Amino acid sequence: MSDRPELPSVSFVGLGNMGAPMSVRLLRAGYAVTGFDLSADARAAVAFAGVRTAETAADAVRGTDIMILMLPSSSVVEAVLGDPAVAAALADGSTVVDMSSSDPLSTRRLATELESRSVRLVDAPVSGGVKGAENGTLTIMVGGAEVDVGRLAPLLQNMGTVRRAGGVGAGHALKAINNLLSATHLLATAEGVLAGERFGLDPAVMVELINSSSGRSGSTDNKFPNFVLPGSYDSGFGMNLMLKDMRIAVGLAHQLGAASPLADSAVAIWARALEELPDTADHTEIARWAALQSADRQLVTG
Repeated sequence: MSDRPELPSVSFVGLGNMGAPMSVRLLRAGYAVTGFDLSADARAAVAFAGVRTAETAADAVRGTDIMILMLPSSSVVEAVLGDPAVAAALADGSTVVDMSSSDPLSTRRLATELESRSVRLVDAPVSGGVKGAENGTLTIMVGGAEVDVGRLAPLLQNMGTVRRAGGVGAGHALKAINNLLSATHLLATAEGVLAGERFGLDPAVMVELINSSSGRSGSTDNKFPNFVLPGSYDSGFGMNLMLKDMRIAVGLAHQLGAASPLADSAVAIWARALEELPDTADHTEIARWAALQSADRQLVTG
């Protein structure tokens, strides 16, 4: 007889670019995982890796201890948890882990509603992109009671490094602020590299030297060398999702009375870029868009 404690069963709702590899990592760690996604192709992809799939979110959740959500927005999270069939399937004493990039104020409201039904909610958004999801190197920003975070840590550690940000909603607040900063320095990097190119500098040399200097950021360290300079623009994270997170962070600042003039300007620029690029544009395409704006301006002034 094994002395190893029985692992909790997991339902994983949202099997997209991030959710699919995360669910597979849990499966390989020994967890019984049942996945659901509206996309039949997404379900088929994880089923091929061995994840059991269900035809509805309620069927996935029924009988499991932990429900993980990896969905596009708070409105989708609210719709899933507000589905009467899902509500009925959530067992007393179970836990919902929202790993989506959600609105922290919505998260707090949902936590209160679920608590009235003896269901716990913990928010655990991630940073690290698709590669981080595949390699289990995500940064997981967890919001929730210390006892809940401690109980979930062994599961979450299979997907990355777990850090408690504070109470419920803290993870989602921090993730939105992180992405606001990421988007702002990505745009600033794009503009700086364009200016350097006009002067005659080699973009690759610029990025290399900036990465050993004080201007270094996640954009120069990762996004430019891996997705922008090669011209692939395929990080796996959509521009629409980045803008959504930026708006969450700025909206939170406004509601709390925190001044955010730079962030407001960044949101306005990203919104204009998304209007002019395809809906499916990767967020790293902000650099391509900035280059096009610069080329247009040169034609006008030249």
